[in-house]
Order: sequence, then C-alpha cells, then structure tokens
Amino acid sequence: MKYIVVLGDGMADYPIDELDGKTPLEYADTPVMDELAQRSEIGQVHTIPAGMSPGSDTANLSVLGYDPKKYYTGRSPLEALSIGVPMKDTDVAIRCNIVTVSDEETEYKDKKMIDHSAGEISTEDADVLIQAVQEAFGNEMFHFYTGTSYRHLLIWDKGSVVELTPPHDILTKTIGNYLPKEKLLADMMEKSYEILNNHPINIAREKAGLHKANSLWFWGAGTKPALDNFTEKTGKRGVMISAVDLLKGIGVGAGLKNIIVEGADGTLETNYEGKAQAAVDALTKDGYDFAYIHVEAPDEMGHQGSVERKIKSIEYLDQRVIRIVKEGMDASGEEYRMLVLPDHPTPIVLRTHTSDPVPYMLFDSTNHGSRMWHYNEREAAASGIDMPSGAALMEYFLD
Repeated sequence: MKYIVVLGDGMADYPIDELDGKTPLEYADTPVMDELAQRSEIGQVHTIPAGMSPGSDTANLSVLGYDPKKYYTGRSPLEALSIGVPMKDTDVAIRCNIVTVSDEETEYKDKKMIDHSAGEISTEDADVLIQAVQEAFGNEMFHFYTGTSYRHLLIWDKGSVVELTPPHDILTKTIGNYLPKEKLLADMMEKSYEILNNHPINIAREKAGLHKANSLWFWGAGTKPALDNFTEKTGKRGVMISAVDLLKGIGVGAGLKNIIVEGADGTLETNYEGKAQAAVDALTKDGYDFAYIHVEAPDEMGHQGSVERKIKSIEYLDQRVIRIVKEGMDASGEEYRMLVLPDHPTPIVLRTHTSDPVPYMLFDSTNHGSRMWHYNEREAAASGIDMPSGAALMEYFLD
C-alpha cells in the first residue's frame, strides 16, 4: 500500500454570500474530488490543539503526525532547517517577511500593513534586498538569510523568544500596536523601511505597478527543533513536495526526502503538474511509501481576500494535482490511499487563519463502495466523523 497526502493550505473557508451561501470548496468545479468522494470516507479533523495559534507550522506538524504540544518550538526554526542554517542551542530563529507598508505617513508606527508578501516578490529580487539588510544590520548577534519569495530568516545569537505578530493577521491595519516590544527588533524594522523604500528594486517595482517590498516584519520566533524520524516512527519511507521553506524544514526535521520541483513557487501559477508527477514517480519508481504534497496557493488567495482566485486554486488542485496522482497511481497497479485536506481554514472574510476543524477525504483504491456525497466543509461536519487531532488522523490513515 502507498500513501499520499494532498494538502491544500488554507483551503477551508466559511459560506460566502456571493457564492449563494457556499464555501469556495463547495462552489469550485472539482470533478476528480467529486468522483473520489463516492468511494471515500469524509469527516472533519481538529488540526490545531486548544490554546495554540492556527498557523501552518502547528497545523502541518499535526497532519504529519507530530503533536504540536510536544514537538513545536516555533515556526522559524523549521524554516532554518530547510535553508540549511545550522542553529546553536542558544540561537533564536525569527521569520523575516519582506512586506509592503503604506508610504504616505511620516511616522513608521502610523503606516498600514498593505501586503504581507510584497506582491509575492521573486526570490531573486528579495535576495538583493536581504543582502542590503544584512549589510546594514548583520553582526555577531544578528544574521539574515535569504529564503523563498517574501519568506526569509533572522538568526539572533543568544536571543529571546519574544511575542511577535504575523503580518497576515494585521492586513489593512495600522502597525503601531503590533510592533515588537523588544526595542532591538522594532528599531531594525523601522530602519529597514528607510533602507528598502527607495531601493532601486522598489523604485522599479513602483514604476511597474507592483507593491514595494519596503519593510521587514519579524514573527514566528523559536528555538532549535527536534522531530522524531518519520520512518522510524511509522515504518514508511517518505518524501515532502512543497515550495515553502516551512514545509521543507518539517521534511528535513522528520527525515523525509525533499523533492525540489522546478517552477514550484508557492503562488497561484505554481507547477502543479510537476508536484503531482514527482509524487507518483517517488512512489512507483523510487520505492518510497509515503508522499506529502503541499500546495500553498489556496492560503495565499485567502490572505489576499480573493474569492475568484481561491476558487481557481482549488480547481487547479483538483484537476492539476489530484487527477494526475490518481491517474498515475491507477496506471501503476499499486494499491494506494490518498488523504485530501487543508491544514487550517483561511476564510476570505477574515484574510487570516482560524482554528476551526477542517474537512478531510480519505480515499482507498481497494474500496469499491459507492456513496452519494461530496467533499466540502458542510458535508464533512454532517458526517458525524470528528477526528480529535491531526496525529490521530495520520495514525488512522497509515493503519
């Protein structure tokens, strides 16, 4: 038996009036998921432990079978693993977004958070900006590392795990109330605006009608992580397929093989087909037992507040990932199970994450029964199946 997780980050949502009271998942044209649902178990799962923040870090750890209450030490340390940054026990890793803040106000604290991703800036442009920041602030205490797109890393030697606010939680809000209480960090963020706002890259971006990448924003502080090896834990050899450093870092920490897919960039136009085919090849040609395919686009579209683009991201997941996985696995003759789910909701109306339970669909190729239902939040809630945690669902999935 082979095992595939297809995770649409932030795919779950709330009913939306302009969709006749349906969620994007209900409204989207998803013929492959509709077909699979007839031979699947549909239910809901609580991926976020009570009292913990509904981030992609805690949620994906949970789905992969690692109880965040036990294993979570912060988001950024996982991203450090992905980038290959060695962490000392005394280091603190901090996520360093390049964001867009408004530039009309004189005082930094009066600016508004316009875009947590700076228009999904390219890694190439972001690297130039991070190097400028490193030149200005880098020393024995602070070191900046380039990640992917807008997602980067600060290592703080002998630092503190301080409370920091994710930028996607304060879109359109004035930033003053959310600046770090730690003066060293707050001062760097303010000075970064002076360095970045009129940087040649941002002058060119403004002329091209793009959001300026004009400030750093720190969040997600944590210490060196330690995850149990996935193979030793489950007996399954696995691969991680994602464009996002967080997921790659979880893969490194868990001992999964990270497969890098050309053109996979975490955006709406990512290489969906390449991700799907990489999973099929790993399972049918390379002898792996387990594949975790992570697709970031639904979450990004939720943060953007775009109903149309979130629907499109779900349709792409259906027709350009799940279809290819199903056809490839069917052609191979291998028996397989496929688990389709989000990590957390990213509702359009809120433009940030919530801790609500998410719908899952568990398909088994050996199951030839037929049921009349669809995969969505409403029917999952009505199913009566309520998994208490992602770890419980993973154990059940692999059993």
